[in-house]
This record gives sequence, C-alpha cells and structure tokens, in this order.
Amino acid sequence: MQATLEHMTIWGLISDASLLVKAVMLTLLLASLLSWYLIIQRGAVLQRNERQLKGFMQRFRSAQDLLPLYRETAQAREEEGGITPIFQAGVLAFTQLNQPSSTPEVVLEGVERSLQVAISEQEIQLEKGLQFLATVGSVSPYIGLFGTVWGIMNAFIGLSQVQQASLSTVAPGIAEALIATAIGLFAAIPAVIAYNRFAARGQTLLTRYYAFGNELQARLHRKLHGASVNLATAA
Repeated sequence: MQATLEHMTIWGLISDASLLVKAVMLTLLLASLLSWYLIIQRGAVLQRNERQLKGFMQRFRSAQDLLPLYRETAQAREEEGGITPIFQAGVLAFTQLNQPSSTPEVVLEGVERSLQVAISEQEIQLEKGLQFLATVGSVSPYIGLFGTVWGIMNAFIGLSQVQQASLSTVAPGIAEALIATAIGLFAAIPAVIAYNRFAARGQTLLTRYYAFGNELQARLHRKLHGASVNLATAA
C-alpha cells in the first residue's frame, strides 16, 4: 500500500497511462501552448492598434491639411495594420481621382470604396487566430473527456481480471484518466476567455475604423466642395 501511495503522483500517473491517453494529453498540451502563444501575440497586436488609433486620431483632427500627414505616415513605415493603411487608402484614392474631368460624386464614391476595402483588410487582420482559439475552447473538453472515458474503460477492464478488487487497484487508472479532462479544461478555459475578450476588442476597433472612415470622407467632401465653390466664384 505504501508503494502505491508513493506512485500516486501526477508524473507517475501520466507515465503509466496508456498510449492513447498519452496521445490525448500531448495533443491538449500542444493546443494549450499554441493558444497561449496566440493570446500573447494577439494581445500585443490589439494593444498596439489601440495605441496607434488614439495617437493618430489626435494628429488627424489637429491637421489642417491631410497631404503632409499622408507623407508623414508613408515615410514613417509603421508596422503593418491599424488605422494608418485605412487613412492612406482614402487619401490616395482622393488624390488619384480628384481630376478636373471628374465629378465630386465619382471622387467620393471611389474614396468610399477604397476605404471599405482597406477596412475589410483590417477586419481580416483583427480576426486572425480567433478561429483557432474558438476551436480549442470548444473541442478541448471533449478530447479530454474522450481520454478520460478510454482510461476509465481500461481501468475497469483491468479490474475485472483480478480476483480481489480494491480501491487501491482501480484508483490509479481512474486518476490518470481524469488528468486528461483536467488538461482539456486547462487548455479550453483560457482559450474561451481570450476569444471573447479579443472578439469584443476587435469589434470595438472595427467600429472605430468605420467611424474614422466616415470622418475622413466628411473632410474630403468639404475639401472637394470647397474647391468647387472657389472655382465657381473665380469663374
């Protein structure tokens, strides 16, 4: 009995588990490690985008002319993603389409389409990794449960082959099987929490990107129609 108690440790139970249960534990452990990598990486990306949005909006609203700000962001070569590509896409479309032969409606429609494409690209960037976190959060408990059921089944099969059954005989098999469920929950819970948190923060950023697109269109609209009024007055 003393030897059995000494053997009842986490690592001892894992090492004595069947190959299938070990494979389940290893799969869940890898899923957990990948989840934590994504949690750290996506958290850093969202924090950077939120900080970039706050700083850029201050510069954008204080700028009298958008072209110097456009050149500044183009030369800065900031990290990919965030609000800067949206701003650059809108101003670039406005500059290319704002020709003497173009009507204001055509220019503004082109700017709107360019902004929509740029925002859609940022939406894809914000959703990177969320599918994996959702999959880990929803599937890991079931994978762990499968390992638990298999381990308990083997424990009872082994129990049926001995003449004198006792708790010390069946306890190690059941304990090692329950470890698979524990690892599954350990992988699933952080993934679910991170998915919900990142999805909410990403949706907030996306809403603010659309709001910025509308604000940029309003400024370009005023600039375009102000130029039209000046030309009409000069004529």
